[in-house]
Amino acid sequence: MNNILEAIHLMESKLEKLLSNYEFLKEENKLLLEENVRMSHLLEEKEQELKTMQEQYDLLKIAKTIEGSNQNTRETKLKINALIREIDKCIELLNV
Repeated sequence: MNNILEAIHLMESKLEKLLSNYEFLKEENKLLLEENVRMSHLLEEKEQELKTMQEQYDLLKIAKTIEGSNQNTRETKLKINALIREIDKCIELLNV
């Protein structure tokens, strides 16, 4: 009889420890998910910032080329042609 009571107490002890670990891990998971969401938003912001900076850099290169610099002349002409094609596509879509 004493062995049965000891086994029950041991099982209760292990069950309490298991439940405690479960609650701890559940809370930790919740915190990690929140951190993941925050990091995802931060990553999106940084990617947008990088895109904006890249566009500004490209515009600066174009401005320097138009200014008279011989560097990147071909690249600027290609960019202008691409922009003209995009404008033509927009006009074409508006006319439909």
